[in-house]
Amino acid sequence: MTDRLPHEKGFHVSWDQIHRDSRALAWRLDGVGPEGGAGEKGGGWRAVVAVTRGGMAPAMIVARELDIRTVDTISVKSYDHQEQAQAVVLKSPDVEMMGDGTGVLIVDDLVDTGKTLELVRQLYPKAHFATVYAKPSGRPMVDTFITEVSQDTWIFFPWDMALQYVQPYRGTD
Repeated sequence: MTDRLPHEKGFHVSWDQIHRDSRALAWRLDGVGPEGGAGEKGGGWRAVVAVTRGGMAPAMIVARELDIRTVDTISVKSYDHQEQAQAVVLKSPDVEMMGDGTGVLIVDDLVDTGKTLELVRQLYPKAHFATVYAKPSGRPMVDTFITEVSQDTWIFFPWDMALQYVQPYRGTD
């Protein structure tokens, strides 16, 4: 077996794709919250909390789709570049709003090993945890997700990428 670099088993996500997948996440979450929500369905959410930084774009899209006006962030550092490290909370959301997490939707882009969400779940055990993408090791930490990818897949998000010219494999014409 050969060791692969992260880009060798990569899953490239465009802005359009993250938008579509985040909307799909919102549709899956619509009406399943514990609060009396807007419309006849009920089941709304009191607030959305984005796990920064990756959860900010999906959380904004989910909040828009579900008409949730209270949005906050929790900043958790669990990576040094592409190396996973001990998860540490750098910034917490509003204490009064959060309580034990009841009625709060916590959104992240990806659950990998689950260490980040495990830390956040300890703080807010009754919150609902949703990610756009999930890897098998972290899936138990998530209540709702859209797409599962293998544990050895590296996801390239659009906020981490830049467009540039790539030389063809054969020829220069």
